[in-house]
Amino acid sequence: MTVNLPHLLVRFAGLSLLVCPALASQALAAEVPAPVLFRGADVVTMTEAGVLEDRDVLVSDGRIAGIAAAGSLEIPDGAAVVDASGRVLMPGLAEMHAHVPGPGARDYAEDVLLLYVAHGITTIRGMLGDPWHLELRSALARREVLGPRLYTAGPSLNGKSAPDVDTARRLVKEQKAAGYDFLKLHPGLEREVFDAIVDEASTQGIPFSGHVSDDVGLVHALEARQSAIDHLDGYMQFLAEPRCLDGSIAPGFFGVGLTACAQPERIAAAVAATLAAGTWQAPTQVLLEQWAFPPTEEELRARPAVRYVPVRVVDRWQQARQRFIGLQALHEEQARRFIDLRRQLIRQLHAAGVPILLASDAPQVFTVPGDSALAELEIYVASGLSTRDALATGTVNPARFYEAEDTFGSIREGLEADLVLLGGNPLEDIANVRRIEGVMVRGRWLDRAALDDLLEDLAERARQ
Repeated sequence: MTVNLPHLLVRFAGLSLLVCPALASQALAAEVPAPVLFRGADVVTMTEAGVLEDRDVLVSDGRIAGIAAAGSLEIPDGAAVVDASGRVLMPGLAEMHAHVPGPGARDYAEDVLLLYVAHGITTIRGMLGDPWHLELRSALARREVLGPRLYTAGPSLNGKSAPDVDTARRLVKEQKAAGYDFLKLHPGLEREVFDAIVDEASTQGIPFSGHVSDDVGLVHALEARQSAIDHLDGYMQFLAEPRCLDGSIAPGFFGVGLTACAQPERIAAAVAATLAAGTWQAPTQVLLEQWAFPPTEEELRARPAVRYVPVRVVDRWQQARQRFIGLQALHEEQARRFIDLRRQLIRQLHAAGVPILLASDAPQVFTVPGDSALAELEIYVASGLSTRDALATGTVNPARFYEAEDTFGSIREGLEADLVLLGGNPLEDIANVRRIEGVMVRGRWLDRAALDDLLEDLAERARQ
């Protein structure tokens, strides 16, 4: 029997592959990475100040094998040579609040992974796990699926899944035994249940991070040495005047209802407590800013990256937007104060030495995988971080968070080759992170043409 399928011509490391569009990413991923020599690049290593100008960077067996003056490295047999003169090579980025669809939507999950890669995201921290994600993590590590390196939480621990101490302890043990990288906390946990999670997590040797439940509060979460707090959850409650916490005012979405009661002078105390606890921050500021100032339907659908999101998903985003506006529309003054307070928190946390992780919460309402992480970087700079410090939130900081500085996060000999080739220097203008001319994922090189072919196919599927 003959089966006729449409095909897609994809360029990969100097080769042309004729593959079925639905299998494009798998076909690319199945290729054994050939050596690649980037010739004459300006290199942002993230371990050295400034830029190393006019360098050759050799990648072999998926790792950075050499960095030297342009023209000084020998070209290995079978290597692809990338003319990188006038371009900037930087480490791949990490999206530290990512979501990956579950086993019921595997095709969509692979499309989400492709979107991350196409935007220079080569590592993700999956924040709502499923047993299938453990299989996916292994498949990604074996290069059987094209996508970022994956760290994954288990299924959420929250007020419903962990209603009592015994259940909480059992879930912690089960998730550790299953092999998840960390525990994800969601709202609704009673304090005694949270304390049981903390105690059992310590016994089992598994970190916990995520939200701060109302019954727990920021101070107690910090005292428990929560490894990371996402969304700056709990900070607005900490900043609020005590009279506003008697239950008469609904805190709302990440404390937005407490905006008028927030005392900016309390930020210093929040920062000091966070620094003392050693707790990292994953702000997801772009998500909150878009909730505070939701785009119109026309604005949302006109965004270039939205064309890669399935129509049914964008429709759900619009429905969520309408529900939010109907339930909790913000006056412009309230919205601006809420966002300004959060930006102050980001700025002062960073200035004090609290480590920040690049995190945008995608895919989520209004946040397209990869695209939103690049927008988050721009917000960090607008909040007061230098361009270099903003880049650190998605490179060296995630590597340090995972104690994996000898694996990824910078450009050094011996590290896995997660690289992004840019048309401009992001240290001069953070917006240059969008000028992507190619992405390398653990040694696999996708030039701009290859990325465009894959994205165009993805856009076609999204319209169906």
